Amino acid sequence: MSGLDSLYQQLILEHSKTRSGGDLAEQPATPTGTAGTGQSHQLNPICGDEITLRLRVGAAGDGQSVTEIHWNGDGCAISMASASILSEMAPGMSPASLRRTIDHFRELMRSRGKLEADEELLQDAAALAGVAKYPARVKCAMLAWVAAEDALRQAEAGQEVSRIP
Repeated sequence: MSGLDSLYQQLILEHSKTRSGGDLAEQPATPTGTAGTGQSHQLNPICGDEITLRLRVGAAGDGQSVTEIHWNGDGCAISMASASILSEMAPGMSPASLRRTIDHFRELMRSRGKLEADEELLQDAAALAGVAKYPARVKCAMLAWVAAEDALRQAEAGQEVSRIP
């Protein structure tokens, strides 16, 4: 195993344990009119990984940006690390930038290891590039990203959600 592969493994394990992104239940719903909020629940029926992700989009400078992303989930180290990494990198991104990042991550995961990760775009998520070589694990890595894509679509449509009990 190369030094870089070892570093990537360590990063994935760290994120799966620390789980950046806060506890979804502790985050109050955004008051109507201050931001668009979207929430998505995703399940990987093959392995049982599960995530609920809430994303907020609000005004920032001349446009919109992701202001917050919080999630709760249960699953393997790959799915939990992927959600943690996404929750660290998404805040501050414009919706268009987040969509572009999600699209690149999806393309990378579907490549079966043939594409190189754009480390500038994916940041720490580039550590998950090796997952693409294992088709059974791609859905694990994609789970949070699919939830974020759905939540972003809702937030941009102006759908407000209430707090999960």
